[in-house]
Amino acid sequence: MKTKESAKVRYAYGVAMALLLGGTAFSLATGPVGAQVTQSSISPEPGAPASFADLAARVMPAVVNISTKQKITVKQQNNPLEELFRQFGAPVPDQGQGQAQGQGTTPRTREAGSLGSGFIISPDGYVVTNNHLIASLSGTGTVDSVTVTMTTGKEYTAHIVGRDELADLALLKIDAQNLPYVQWGDSTHARVGDWVLTIGNPYGLGGTVTHGIISALHRGISGGPFDRYIQTDAAINMGNSGGPMFDMSGRVIGINSALISPTGTNVGIGLAIPAEAAKPVIDSLRRGEKPQRGYIGVGLQDVDEDIASSLGLPKDTGEIVRTVQPGTPAANAGMQQGDVIISVNGKAVTSDQSVAYLIANTPVGSRIPIEVVRNGRHLVLPVTVTQRPSQEQLNKELGQDDQSTTQDNTPAPPTSQSLGLSLQPLTPQIAQSLKIAPGIRGVVVTAVDPNSDASDKGLQRGDVIISVNQQPVTNPAQVAAIVEAARKAGRTTALLLVKRGTDIPAFVGIEIPKG
Repeated sequence: MKTKESAKVRYAYGVAMALLLGGTAFSLATGPVGAQVTQSSISPEPGAPASFADLAARVMPAVVNISTKQKITVKQQNNPLEELFRQFGAPVPDQGQGQAQGQGTTPRTREAGSLGSGFIISPDGYVVTNNHLIASLSGTGTVDSVTVTMTTGKEYTAHIVGRDELADLALLKIDAQNLPYVQWGDSTHARVGDWVLTIGNPYGLGGTVTHGIISALHRGISGGPFDRYIQTDAAINMGNSGGPMFDMSGRVIGINSALISPTGTNVGIGLAIPAEAAKPVIDSLRRGEKPQRGYIGVGLQDVDEDIASSLGLPKDTGEIVRTVQPGTPAANAGMQQGDVIISVNGKAVTSDQSVAYLIANTPVGSRIPIEVVRNGRHLVLPVTVTQRPSQEQLNKELGQDDQSTTQDNTPAPPTSQSLGLSLQPLTPQIAQSLKIAPGIRGVVVTAVDPNSDASDKGLQRGDVIISVNQQPVTNPAQVAAIVEAARKAGRTTALLLVKRGTDIPAFVGIEIPKG
């Protein structure tokens, strides 16, 4: 199915260069020594400040450079001269590299690394940064070493205290005392139009100060539980990742983490994790605890205009449940696939407050009401929130989705052209060829009218339709009857639950052809 093309999002990586320096170590010479950070706040002045110099001088010493190193294995292509010898059947000279004749590549170890930013939050050396800076390039584990460089140029080897992939946060510790440090601010009081100051190490240039305003709050880019960024026009580039965003009192209200850009360089759309989301995670990591994060066990999807129309709901109303994991709080409360969640614990589900965000920030163990719309009826389901499983556990659970029903062995009747789709029942043989998990019931798309709305929405041959207007279907006649009933009821779209191969099923609203 087609999805909206998302803007190109770039993490403001530590110039995230796979340095491949052949073992050469590197460090940055940062800016001049700054003044010790004091804990007295700077009183904000009304209107535009004449200068940010006093604020920058107070907080800059607590902003650090983060550099990492790790060994990676790469494949080195054969020397072109060796290829020439082989081409003419001549023996390849042995250059002492132990490479067998005819071998296409030879694994070799190189040193890679990244450069980014961070900030000190205590005089005894706790440092906050982004997880993606210290995560291994292999996607698992962490880098081999992390170096923290002060504005004075002094370097410390850092220990990784803890990291949280979901929030993209990490806590480091360096062995030092009486260090300059900064304090957290209250991002819940931030307003669009407020001045902010950002400090980091763009492109490895050392301590760099930029300023701007808060352009937007609660900006979402990926749908995760912490997907409520502060957007700013302050210049954020590669290498600013992990650096602080300050309010005019010199307190950290955000952690610069990403930028939206078609070029990978600053175009005035920078994103920072708000302090309200970051501080609880960092506090948990500092205590040696796993961050508490609510979970109920559902897969969700936005309710776009077509889906809303097919359900008779206003557009942008809530989120629709794609999957319900067996044995989870949602399943135990009776939540069903196709339910539209419109509020969580009395808080409306909006573009600024997704279900994932509301649940993730609900205390584990809480029993809360979740309001859903099911077949036009409003229901309130009491759900007890549990601790979110690890990502590895979630991936395993997702791989077991939608395998709880029985197979349909009905002989194939003639195909149907309902909705511009040619359909036939899904048999075990067809399911196997399409890599559809055993137990899935539905009808399979055998052809799509190129002039239909279904084609425009991205449906294609081999897709499996599990339900139409939240009614299970196993043959084309059922599809045609449900669509016809919707047409007579004045509906202009039909809601299809579609599965493609091993993908999680997704809801798609398809226009009903006029009769």
